[in-house]
Amino acid sequence: MTTNLILHNYPLSPFSEKIRCMLGYTQLPWSSVRTTAAPPRPFIDLLAGGYRRIPVAQIGADIYCDTRTITTQVARLSGRPELALENCDGEINAFVERVEPVIFMSCVASAFGIGILRTLWAESTVAELINAAKDRAGLNRSMRVKVAPPAKAGRVVSDFCKELEGRLEDTDFLFGAMPTVADFSAYHCLWFIREVGRKNLWRKRPRTLAWLDRMRAFGHGARSELDALAALDVAMTSEPAPLPANIDNPLLGRRVRIGPTDYGLNTSSGTLVAATEREWIIARETAKTGLLHVHFPRHGFEIRAR
Repeated sequence: MTTNLILHNYPLSPFSEKIRCMLGYTQLPWSSVRTTAAPPRPFIDLLAGGYRRIPVAQIGADIYCDTRTITTQVARLSGRPELALENCDGEINAFVERVEPVIFMSCVASAFGIGILRTLWAESTVAELINAAKDRAGLNRSMRVKVAPPAKAGRVVSDFCKELEGRLEDTDFLFGAMPTVADFSAYHCLWFIREVGRKNLWRKRPRTLAWLDRMRAFGHGARSELDALAALDVAMTSEPAPLPANIDNPLLGRRVRIGPTDYGLNTSSGTLVAATEREWIIARETAKTGLLHVHFPRHGFEIRAR
């Protein structure tokens, strides 16, 4: 089994930044495969079978969809259990559940302005911008999450920053002296406003600003660039990791579809080969990838027989 993590991402993806920052903090070696801000993503489709959200992580022939499964792998590889939600207490879990995606969506809305247009123009072609705009419009129409309307997004973000300022009164990070998954979940939301939207909302929040600087200082760590064809070759020449012990599930061994329940509702199909308390794993096989095991969290995803 290959142990180096490959992250399929694009520069302005906030959830990718969550993982990139975590990899900087842990100093794990990793490879970056750049993908596009919106579908079509043919290489991702080969690996994940229709799943549309970014980032997607790859360790050999194991593919990890959603940052919940990715952070579990980062925690495992780095020996830092506090970076995975399943190892954290109820307060941290409740905090992250509120931040993603409810507060995150308000942060995205608050980021819009001339600054974000300049960032997008610098990072994208005209065709990419048009494609991304059409894609996000469709994404918003299908969203099942209740979020604040754009007119109220600024207040949601302001209240959130006030909360962070209070949490940081006597400590460097949100839940203690060391960062947990909660810090990275909050950071990528405000990163989007600051780095992509080019806005400064923290003039009166000095502790929050100092925390943002501490998080940004982690950088992206031991990163190397990899092209998509090389990542497919890694999948083809690797074998999936041994499967975990199963809990009872009537769909085991059957063809299934799995997809998120909040937004980006595209499904992936395959044979359900493992079901645990935290994740589902489906097997997929193509001539270009060989046998893959694709991992999804149970939280926020639904499964059904094909």
